[in-house]
Amino acid sequence: MERFSKEITLEKRNKHIGDACTLFFKHDPLKITKASKQYMYDEKDNAYLDCINNVCHVGHCHPYVVEAGYEQMKTLNTNSRFLHDNMVMLAERLISTLPEGLNTVYFTNSGSEATDLAIRLANHHTHGTEQITLDHAYHGHVISALDISPYKLGTCTDGIHTHSDNVHIVPCPDTYRGKFRDCDFPEDNMAHLYANEVKTVIDKLKKEKKQVSMFIAESMQSCAGQVIFPEGYLQKVYKHVHDAGGICIADEVQVGFGRAGSHFWTFQTQGVIPDIVTIGKPMGNGHPVAAVITTKDISMSFKNSGMEYFNTYGGNPVSCAIALAVMDVIEEEKLQENALVTGKYWVSQLNEIKKQFPIIGDVRGLGMFIGIDLVKDRETREPASAEAKHVIARMKEEFIILSTDGPYCNIIKMKPPMCFTKENVDHFCQKLVMVLKEIQGDMCKSQICICICVKVKICVKSDMCKNMCKNMCKSQDMCKSQDMYMCKSQYV
Repeated sequence: MERFSKEITLEKRNKHIGDACTLFFKHDPLKITKASKQYMYDEKDNAYLDCINNVCHVGHCHPYVVEAGYEQMKTLNTNSRFLHDNMVMLAERLISTLPEGLNTVYFTNSGSEATDLAIRLANHHTHGTEQITLDHAYHGHVISALDISPYKLGTCTDGIHTHSDNVHIVPCPDTYRGKFRDCDFPEDNMAHLYANEVKTVIDKLKKEKKQVSMFIAESMQSCAGQVIFPEGYLQKVYKHVHDAGGICIADEVQVGFGRAGSHFWTFQTQGVIPDIVTIGKPMGNGHPVAAVITTKDISMSFKNSGMEYFNTYGGNPVSCAIALAVMDVIEEEKLQENALVTGKYWVSQLNEIKKQFPIIGDVRGLGMFIGIDLVKDRETREPASAEAKHVIARMKEEFIILSTDGPYCNIIKMKPPMCFTKENVDHFCQKLVMVLKEIQGDMCKSQICICICVKVKICVKSDMCKNMCKNMCKSQDMCKSQDMYMCKSQYV
């Protein structure tokens, strides 16, 4: 339903909504008025293929989920200090999907709350203070979560929220563009190299007589650029942490509930059993519901601290009814299986496209969690950030919603609703090829322009060069962003 024109809505948002709240496509934001399955619709009823909304896990506005929320809302909604069947039914349902021992549930409203509670559980159980997190990680927006989220904390420039001394950042195990790249260490065990970074931190803390409280990681890292960990990485890390008396937290907020395809929880792909699991986002298909699941021993340590845990809305009957409905849909519509089959197909199609376009340096993914790493040069792996931004903008013009991520914002990321089909993949790939051909053509024209400039010994910064670029290139911005790089590498 639209109450105002897009222009008025934007004007009111700019006037009344916090300036730190950002928009997708801020120069021409989308106004979304309705959604269904894997499609979102703007105020003109244009349908956009949604490739990024992992929150609406089983599809936007799934009627079964909506009905479950409506039926419970018109009957009762109250807090968890009263008995209600939905809360215990959901707890049992979640526990049934997890390894033995993970049998105690605390309900929250968001992944950020879940992270905060997980940290408290870890500290009370270990009596430790030291926290280990991955570089480029994001675990939530509350203060305790931001402390272990370099992805966000690193952008703070006013000196108010700074890096905490008890938080230790280890390299993200990105084998394509991380500290240890597969091309630089072809004979080495990448899992060992990255896990040893954690051991180094732990060894240093032991010498300083400091106790490790926890290690936390998403089971696949999203904000770092759709990073899939090397096989065995978490096994090695968990052993180092457990040997030091710490506990291990698996953040499944973005990657759980079957998104990996092969397993219901992505940590299972690494062959580990965490001490605490945090879940959220897809759990409510857009409704705010989340949880922390842990062992009875850890839960008792928290209880014995003397502090009661109460969350007004956590575990309320409506939220639990919705989460139960989401789990029903995942099972009945075989969405985990769809993630596996469609995800494999998507990656295979992207790898075929990669053969045609050198700008694609890497394609990676598990299930419906996929990333395309765009590069200026496959040898150096220099990130193609401007080009990635261009791809996102052009795909929007083709009614496909994407976004970028990673430390250089050069990773095209896909994590769509789980009802995404092979037909959607084919449509996506057709449009991507079209856009990449445009970029490739623009780059060739830019190269011709720069070649002429060099031959006549004109500085690439000069007005004459810029005028030549303007006349010869379809995309001035692309030319300007590429000219110095191509001049140095190709012609000088």
